Amino acid sequence: MSSPSGGAGPSDERGGLLGLALLSLVAGAAAGLVGAAFRLALEQADRLRGALISADLGGPVAGCLIVVAVCAVATALSAWLVRRYSPYASGSGIPHVESVLKGEVPPAPLRLVPVKFAGGVFAIGAGLALGREGPSVQMGASVADLVGRVFRRSDRDCRVLLAAGAGAGLATAFNAPIAGAVFVLEELVRRFDVRITIATLGASASAIGVARVVLGNTSDFSVDVPPYAGFGTLPFHLALGVLAGVLGILYNRTLLGMLSVGDRFRRWPVEARAGAVGAAVGALGWAMPNLVGGGDPITQRTLVGVESAGLLAALFAARFVLGGVSYAARTPGGLFAPMLVLGAQSGVWLGMLFRGLLPDLAPDPTVLGVVGMAAFFTAVVRAPVTGIILVTEMTSSFTQLLPLLGASFAAMLVPTLTGDAPIYDSLRESAAHTRSLEDPEERI
Repeated sequence: MSSPSGGAGPSDERGGLLGLALLSLVAGAAAGLVGAAFRLALEQADRLRGALISADLGGPVAGCLIVVAVCAVATALSAWLVRRYSPYASGSGIPHVESVLKGEVPPAPLRLVPVKFAGGVFAIGAGLALGREGPSVQMGASVADLVGRVFRRSDRDCRVLLAAGAGAGLATAFNAPIAGAVFVLEELVRRFDVRITIATLGASASAIGVARVVLGNTSDFSVDVPPYAGFGTLPFHLALGVLAGVLGILYNRTLLGMLSVGDRFRRWPVEARAGAVGAAVGALGWAMPNLVGGGDPITQRTLVGVESAGLLAALFAARFVLGGVSYAARTPGGLFAPMLVLGAQSGVWLGMLFRGLLPDLAPDPTVLGVVGMAAFFTAVVRAPVTGIILVTEMTSSFTQLLPLLGASFAAMLVPTLTGDAPIYDSLRESAAHTRSLEDPEERI
């Protein structure tokens, strides 16, 4: 029954909300299935790259050339798929989802999903330091938007489902359902909305339910759960937050700088530029196989503490640069997983330094590695609640909420005081500028 003013009455609103909630479960399940399949495909691609590097290919020189060629072709093919079929599939995809939710650009056609899937497998499988979460978020958003349109929901409800599907994609990427839901509210829409909240919770829950049937039910990282941290360790965590804040500013500027450098070679076909990056990463992967790729194994090794402080600093520097170079290839791939690597490395390194200076007071370096993951994420993205919950779910370190809070406080404060923009705001503005100047086939 309509209200006297001709609008929808309370019962209509409740009925519409119930339908939206039920569709969020469907959309989340679909996003979870796509995200789980993407994770499995990336794992297989990593195994194939490792097998190729370790295979007997006719000697070191021939082997290196073959690996370089394969990685270059795979990365170039990824860039070609994006340019030819779905320009919006380039890069992380999260800035595009934010632009859609703001009404700045229309939702991408459904063909984005296979392009993002295949392009991500080719690029990340070739060894580029890119994460699975960006593609998972964008694919989840596209699948959820399709669900809304198939069931003839309004544009408003389709946007709600799109946001919920994005959260479901993040939840699946890291086996972190709460972080996926919080990410939507804190980063994508930046407000509390009842309809979006309900849809996001439903989509994340159903996505994880489906994904865990496929992937299993374990945390992404295995960490010995430390005891609750005392107040006396707070200065160490604040210091880590300050360091993460400074490094986050540098990382954002490095990333944007690498994109600018890539733009100077715009006369080259995008496939040639991506192939050059793939060739360089292939050569690096041949020499140091454990340095390339999305980064989860690197993060796990860092948290276990197998490297010396000097080696850890060198690995951090290499991954710091590699992340920006990889993103400049403009192939599908996200930023979260590489950021977690850098956060863990910087935290463990600082923990080693503290242990050497104040062995009786300093916390375990592994604890600072876990805390560093959230702090660095906060410094780059400016989504502290998402970072805290994401790292807590990925490591099962529920006893470290106080350190996570203190470090994230400092990591959020430093770049905010300096006026450094969050990375996704910068990337979204860069994409809008590029679209205004270039042919649509060159969109970010």
